[in-house]
Amino acid sequence: MDEARIKLETQPLGWWVRSHGCNDLTLEHDDREVCLMGWVQYRRDHGGLIFIDLRDRDGLTQVVFTPDVSAKALEEAHALRSEYVLAVKGVVRKRPEDMINPSLHTGDIEVAVREFRLLNRSKTPPFLIEDRAEAAENLRLKHRYLDLRRPGVARNLRLRSQVVHEIRNHLHSAGFTEVETPVLTRSTPEGARDFLVPSRLNQGNFFALPQSPQLFKQLLMCAGMDRYYQVVKCFRDEDLRADRQPEFTQVDMEMSFVEEEGVMSQSENMIARLFKEVMDVELETPFQRLDYSRAITDYGLDRPDVRFDLTLRDVTEVVRGSKFNLFARAELVKALRVPGGAELSRREIDDYTDFVGIYGAKGLAWIKIKEDEWQSPIAKFLSQEECNGLTEALGLETGDIVFFQAASPEVVNSSLGCLRLKLGERFGLIPNDTFAPIWIMDFPLLEWDGDEKRWMARHHPFTSPKDGHMELLEREPGQALARAYDMVINGQEVGGGSIRIHTRQDQERMFKALGMDLEESRNKFGFLLQALEYGAPPHGGIAFGLDRLVMLMAGCSSIREVIAFPKTQKASCLMTEAPATVSVRQLRELGIRLREPEKKPEQ
Repeated sequence: MDEARIKLETQPLGWWVRSHGCNDLTLEHDDREVCLMGWVQYRRDHGGLIFIDLRDRDGLTQVVFTPDVSAKALEEAHALRSEYVLAVKGVVRKRPEDMINPSLHTGDIEVAVREFRLLNRSKTPPFLIEDRAEAAENLRLKHRYLDLRRPGVARNLRLRSQVVHEIRNHLHSAGFTEVETPVLTRSTPEGARDFLVPSRLNQGNFFALPQSPQLFKQLLMCAGMDRYYQVVKCFRDEDLRADRQPEFTQVDMEMSFVEEEGVMSQSENMIARLFKEVMDVELETPFQRLDYSRAITDYGLDRPDVRFDLTLRDVTEVVRGSKFNLFARAELVKALRVPGGAELSRREIDDYTDFVGIYGAKGLAWIKIKEDEWQSPIAKFLSQEECNGLTEALGLETGDIVFFQAASPEVVNSSLGCLRLKLGERFGLIPNDTFAPIWIMDFPLLEWDGDEKRWMARHHPFTSPKDGHMELLEREPGQALARAYDMVINGQEVGGGSIRIHTRQDQERMFKALGMDLEESRNKFGFLLQALEYGAPPHGGIAFGLDRLVMLMAGCSSIREVIAFPKTQKASCLMTEAPATVSVRQLRELGIRLREPEKKPEQ
């Protein structure tokens, strides 16, 4: 039947009411009258029969148009196409044995259509509305409202909703009060660039969008709220990647009268409940704990994936006298042994060499341990004593490959630490469907900024030093450790927090260590310093990255897959075309004057 011959008009929904979702019906509903509503996923014309898979957010139901049920509905169904919006009424019946689909929840039944209404037509979508269809990410983001119809992406958003629901339930039951903090606030130095908003009523001044509610949640502790939480939008103007967006969501928590154990145990209970209720996964508590220095030594990163055993080994002293000058002169030499890794091709090794270059490495030395020789461009530079030392230190066996980095500690650890993850994937060492939470503790309080030639707070300037370490700020600031803790799951930092400074005297000492004089610290943080003088309680907290946590639980590799309307790598929205220019009038109202173009001198 030619569609052009069928005059099928759209109709209003009227008094029709949906009786079931498209993933609800089973044999228990046999011979029942139902009304379904959704989108046409597939249409199959078998001559005297037309089959349509009707889709809604929950799943699919096969509906069939047959002449014995309704010749009129069958004739009109020839005009239906993918993504048309329908309401159908009909009778549930068992499918013929040879048409049962065991992969569908509704695969035992179909709905024989008695009548239907076409609620809306659709143009041909720019990509198929199904998970298995490949589509460029930019195309998906431009038509995100269509991408969200795909079952996988829609499932991620429902998972996110479940996660937030369980978080709120847990924190309410634990005595937390949800408090909203301002979005328009003042710019404070917190490590990344602020997004600034010009003020119309106070021209020449700017609000900043909050990088976190850090100051406000501390003020709430000063206010006696005792336990605060918030599911809050935060903003950072920084370079983007798969696990970073310019606007992101935090689960923010703060507690009074607590030490590290209080914050960490409360956090563990929440995360364990979350995984149990949402995913039926049991997480053993208390979580494993690891010092920052040990994490860097063994894994190269402060967010180690501890699901597999590959570790880095310091071999600096083993090769200190080597004829291989790079080893002999390097500040640090580390090795990563991969059992059975000698099967790697030269092309794969070259690819890994390019990969570590991302982290500042100038190359990647390697040795394959063969039965009768060590195969490597650098083997000829190693003495027998050095070979014996490496064999003993690394436990080398025939069939292994060992990778080396020789450079500054930062380059060595980051490059080999990230290579470790790559190799874990390549050799199938990382168990699937396993979650390994771990706490990283005893971070350095400060880190040196070579560009600004001053010490910077590693977390933020309100983190308390460990007991006895406040005195180190003046004589050995690089040795001071923080009362900070990060929760890492499967190599992803999902949460981070600290015990805060709660006296004005100590807070001013911290600002001084960061290069702020009294005038600057009081100008930027005077309201906090004043609040600390009015009986501020000891307090601490933690913030969880909701997007990253849901990404981990959903098994995705990018947080864009779990955010309804994410930005691109260039921090733009292809769908709304934001950011966009604004009118000259709007700018003038904000007190912003555009620079006049310079006139060219007359010839």
